Amino acid sequence: MPRLSVIVIALNQEAHIAACLETVRFADDLVVVDTGSTDGTVQVARSFTDRVLTTPWRGFGATKNFALDQARGRWVFSLDTDERVPPALAAEIQGVVAADGPLMGYRVPRKNYFGDRWVRWGGWYPDLTLRLFRREAGRFVEREVHEEVRVQGPVGRLRTPLVHYTYTGVRDYVARMDRYARLAAAEMLKQGRRPRPGEAIWRPWGAFLKSYLLRLGFLEGSLGFTLARLAAVYTFLKYAYLKELLRESGGG
Repeated sequence: MPRLSVIVIALNQEAHIAACLETVRFADDLVVVDTGSTDGTVQVARSFTDRVLTTPWRGFGATKNFALDQARGRWVFSLDTDERVPPALAAEIQGVVAADGPLMGYRVPRKNYFGDRWVRWGGWYPDLTLRLFRREAGRFVEREVHEEVRVQGPVGRLRTPLVHYTYTGVRDYVARMDRYARLAAAEMLKQGRRPRPGEAIWRPWGAFLKSYLLRLGFLEGSLGFTLARLAAVYTFLKYAYLKELLRESGGG
């Protein structure tokens, strides 16, 4: 049995996937799941591994669970195509796998970049996310968006941050914001969530204040102000779309 599997899901990531996969060549088992790319993503991925599979898009959580089901290693590390594993983190991961624990899973801090700038304040760091876990102990929560791994057993933390090239700039953020807001609204509707009176007004203000003041986003200068405003717009859209979905379903 391989000791470590790395799983990656991808869609039209020809421009980014090679740089991602290059940082996890240390994996014993590399699984890439493509969900219908029309560019050269699959061909590039096959230059790194013969374990490239295709499946229709199932949602973030369900698609990652499909990738997890293909993994053969005792340990699994989940990686996105806009992320990179620096050498020090690779060494930490290999150390955990070689020692076979002692915990069931490990959270990893992330250095999130906006363009070419690492954003430290405003809630963007350390952004802990559970990525390394024993295969039999972990499973992705099948949400529409913001999927996460749930592990049965004790969880620790690695020291070295994962590098995450989140957005290239404002245009990239806005282009993806609408999709994520719609998915978040659909998830809330699925969970039976109903908007409270005025929520589409006070929630965005809360998101702005949380990012800019409580989480010290102002220390990022003008970028911190921009990111706080974008967080407010995203929050407004999420609750506005929830109200719209309720109305369309006849529930509001």
